[in-house]
Amino acid sequence: MDAAHVDLPGWKHIYSGKVRDLYVPVDGSLTERIGQESVLVVASDRISAFDHVLASEIPDKGRILTQLSLWWFGQLGVEHHVLASTVAEGVPAAVEGRAMICKKLDMFPVECIARGYLTGSGLAEYQESGTVCGLPLPAGLVDGSRLAEAIFTPSAKAEVGEHDENITYGDVEELVGEDTASRLRELTLEIYTRAEETARGRGIILADTKVEFGLDAATGVITLGDEVLTPDSSRFWDAATYEPGKAQPSFDKQYVRDWLTSPQSGWDRSSDVPPPALPADVIARTRSRYVEAYEKLTGRAFS
Repeated sequence: MDAAHVDLPGWKHIYSGKVRDLYVPVDGSLTERIGQESVLVVASDRISAFDHVLASEIPDKGRILTQLSLWWFGQLGVEHHVLASTVAEGVPAAVEGRAMICKKLDMFPVECIARGYLTGSGLAEYQESGTVCGLPLPAGLVDGSRLAEAIFTPSAKAEVGEHDENITYGDVEELVGEDTASRLRELTLEIYTRAEETARGRGIILADTKVEFGLDAATGVITLGDEVLTPDSSRFWDAATYEPGKAQPSFDKQYVRDWLTSPQSGWDRSSDVPPPALPADVIARTRSRYVEAYEKLTGRAFS
């Protein structure tokens, strides 16, 4: 798929994010069939790293993200935004397999993150202050340490090209109100706990994950939106090779990040120059990690 959005008859393109393109129905027969308050969410093969959308794409990435999200939506038992996912239900044939028709939600301006293990930006804050998003943690933890219980570590949503900023739970209360903040934390930890157990049973450690919620205006229910529990929104590790005290290999775009920061790329991350195109072997190895995550988690062959 081209990095630019595709034109879909009967649908109007309204937004492009780092990976996903959003459309609304404009054809009268279509809106009658699927409802006016719906949106088509199409996952492209674009890949981002270090807040840049790269010129190179990862073949089948959009299909993997969509199919894995759909599988997880069916596992979690929480209210979600998906209405349809097949051509028979109204998804355009041109984006079959990588698109979902979803409820329009009033999205909350918070990235809801649950961490069961210490790593990434959480580790950096812990090493400096002994906290993660203001939450104190025990002394002596190392990169990859499993926490006694999962913690809610939100961040503020950033525009495309900007970096999300970690915030405290008090900040979330100020943004959305005390009752909503409490429900967002409860749902996020519930989803993480259920998914972590499911993944562990399939040989994968779910170190952390990001989920997003919105309000369904028709019902007043806080609803899970966006993607869920994919390699783009979560940190998956191989349980067989897990070893605290060092960085763990991940089922995600690790090969991309590693190559971009290596001398071979010739790219200066601190410059204003966009990252270079990816070599074919980095693209192939990244695709294989996404496929492996999908197959390990779902027990299905990806084709």
